[in-house]
Amino acid sequence: MACYHRPDASTLQALKDMANTLRIHSITATTEAGSGHPTSCCSAAEIMSVLFFHAMKYKPHDPKNPNNDRFVLSKGHAAPILYAVWAEVGYLNVEQLLTLRAMGSILEGHPVPKLAFVDVATGSLGQGLGAAAGMAYTGKYFDKASYRVYCLLGDGESSEGSVWEAMAFASFYKLDNLLAVIDVNRLGQSDPAPLQHKVEIYRKRCEAFGWNTEVVDGHSVDELCKAFWQATLVENKPCVIIAKTMKGKGIEGVEDKENWHGKPIPKDKMEEVIQAIKSRILGCKKLIPGQPVENAPDVNIEDIKLAAPPKYKHAEKVATRKAFGTALAKLGCSNDRVVALDGDTKNSTFSEMFKKEHHKRYIECFIAEQNMVSVGVGCCTRNRTVVFACTFSTFFSRAFDQIRMAAISESNINLVGSHCGISIGEDGPSQMGLEDIAMFRAIPTATIFYPSDAVSTERAVELAANTKGICFIRTSRPETTIIYKNTEVFDVGKAKVLRKTDKDVVTVVAAGVTMQETLTAATQLAAQDVYIRVVDPFTIKPLDDKTIICCTKGTKKKQVITVEDHYYEGGLGEAVTAALALEPTMTVHRMAVSGVPFSATPAELLERFQIDAKAIMKTVKDIIGN
Repeated sequence: MACYHRPDASTLQALKDMANTLRIHSITATTEAGSGHPTSCCSAAEIMSVLFFHAMKYKPHDPKNPNNDRFVLSKGHAAPILYAVWAEVGYLNVEQLLTLRAMGSILEGHPVPKLAFVDVATGSLGQGLGAAAGMAYTGKYFDKASYRVYCLLGDGESSEGSVWEAMAFASFYKLDNLLAVIDVNRLGQSDPAPLQHKVEIYRKRCEAFGWNTEVVDGHSVDELCKAFWQATLVENKPCVIIAKTMKGKGIEGVEDKENWHGKPIPKDKMEEVIQAIKSRILGCKKLIPGQPVENAPDVNIEDIKLAAPPKYKHAEKVATRKAFGTALAKLGCSNDRVVALDGDTKNSTFSEMFKKEHHKRYIECFIAEQNMVSVGVGCCTRNRTVVFACTFSTFFSRAFDQIRMAAISESNINLVGSHCGISIGEDGPSQMGLEDIAMFRAIPTATIFYPSDAVSTERAVELAANTKGICFIRTSRPETTIIYKNTEVFDVGKAKVLRKTDKDVVTVVAAGVTMQETLTAATQLAAQDVYIRVVDPFTIKPLDDKTIICCTKGTKKKQVITVEDHYYEGGLGEAVTAALALEPTMTVHRMAVSGVPFSATPAELLERFQIDAKAIMKTVKDIIGN
């Protein structure tokens, strides 16, 4: 058993001095900004001092180095103390700290990845530990490297269920390279936290989730040094340190007092507070962070291609969800950094095809979609992997906040939602993804793929692997007919015109299952000498508005029909309507699902909600009649 070597007295004093220096920076920056959370910073000062100047191994002037230990500030409102750390190690200028929260400053109110030392954006509480778990999983199982991952949480955010999803995940996968610290400072934003300083209850909860747990005085650098060292000896378990602290520690009249959350020290009181803290700085020893072990492998995730092109027969019927599984397995053959995550739906999303061929790169996240997205975002950081996370499209709605934060994190995660729309049939409305397009259209960095057959699905997967930002691929349950040649080339933001004649009366834009219905309607209308122009958008965002406008101008009625297996709000129809907003001569007729659906066969539901071939034909004839 390794013996603990207690740091010498001068080092312990230097760590105490650093904690007080970090307090001063945090107070000064927030008072200058006129806003911020100095009390939340002050409770974590010793934790941050010991972490960054004693426990962690990293290169201060190369924050993104793949060998560095990672740090996630889950309690993102304590950002000023994180910025103070990076100023003290020399990466930032101390003067920059006074630009906190100012227009044009890189030091925002909560951490964002425009800063090289921030891997994931935080601030929406309860998400940091899941991302840290994804980083730790990558370090242990993919990189097989020495770097460790540290995550600092607040006690208030431990009320979030997503924290405990991450706790369960990390324990199940024995992430012994992950260390969480819970800053138990007793006070939340508007009230005390539920457990206040009942640290033994925190201990029991964490131990029940399978974590090695230590309770310490969070203001004792001596206890923190020992606890961080002990964590490095633990095998096959993640570790958590329950640090009992005082909010506003070191600020007379504020320490452990309510109603100081998110309030800076008034300018006329600041100097007095700072002088009191300065009086506790006794030494002058300079602390230098330890250097990392350089054993993280080089990674290349550029220009990933399908290992083999699509191989489907003309008019063959294949579900797009199955084509996704086929394509993902092919990508896994091309690059050993392609990984798949699923929420216990792999036999429905067909990610099981990837697992069968690349089981060491498949992560079962079980029924915890919020954590699955956070873990995926963590896996993606520092360009270590290309992640595809899969579940039913409707279940991403419960992870919307994680997806929103993934965009702020500049993540390149790929999300794949199967079982979209009423076309899933008898399972009923709880399983039907009818809001997913609207949800992802609201994400600023999102690309939305909605392939209409197996060939376009395979190419969507390939494109998503190489597209920056969040990608969402919407797949369907029913088998649908192959409509493209295996050699067809697809691009993001480029639609396909599937039917076009000089006699076309209107343009119909559809995708997925409704594309199959549209093509059936087109054939039957043509038999009656009525012709429609058919457009497959391929991506809903970005939408190829130029092609849609051009097609519509070339028709007799100058009108567009959109048909979608999605609610009216926020879907394909609204996207097309927005694209044609500056075209006053064009009219959009939207056909979509209205009201809450119910269990029935897919055919019955498509007919009942009037998005089948029969309804399309009627809408076309009504336009002609008018």
